[in-house]
Amino acid sequence: MTRRLRIDATDIARIAVFAAIVAVLGLPGGISVFGAVPITAQTLGVMLAGAILGPWRGALSMLVFVVLVAVGLPLLSGGAGGIAVFLGPSGGYIVGWIFGAFVTGAIVHAGGRKPTWPRTILGAVVGGILVVYAFGIPVQSLITRLPLAETALQSTVFLPGDIVKAVIATAITMTLVRAYPRAFRFAQRPAAPAVKEAAADAAVDSEPGTRVP
Repeated sequence: MTRRLRIDATDIARIAVFAAIVAVLGLPGGISVFGAVPITAQTLGVMLAGAILGPWRGALSMLVFVVLVAVGLPLLSGGAGGIAVFLGPSGGYIVGWIFGAFVTGAIVHAGGRKPTWPRTILGAVVGGILVVYAFGIPVQSLITRLPLAETALQSTVFLPGDIVKAVIATAITMTLVRAYPRAFRFAQRPAAPAVKEAAADAAVDSEPGTRVP
């Protein structure tokens, strides 16, 4: 049976907050690489969105961000915005943030479980780096008219910084798990054993002759 994605007011607020976090991470600007794609801190926000919000809500937060950029808000590094950015070398990477957040969340929250260090770092690397590269590199190659292999080789300059961001995202996520578990969706679910125990107690109390005077 397929579970429906339920979005409540709290979810909407969290989705908006993480879209805003990605925007704030772009305020310091970026460092251009080969005059094409800048190195920015914004992918840290992508990793955090997936790791904390989970796959669907994390992806929705990035979708909100991408739509706001598309309509012209200057939310990207250096104050860039508008549909034109999606036609440039960075366009594939930006669209890849949506899918990167989803994959990050799917790995970190696999089976609806509590995040762990191994799954979180794996999710940040696979979703926040590899998936984003999988969208970004082909588009960059197409726009710059460089061979795909050469573009991929040039993109390795991002790796050290992205790995550092994955470690930071993991540390923040695991700190939140301990200090503020309510930030995560799994913490909002009622504990099944407690519910069953309460139901069993109620059933016993309702039987004749079982009440304690």
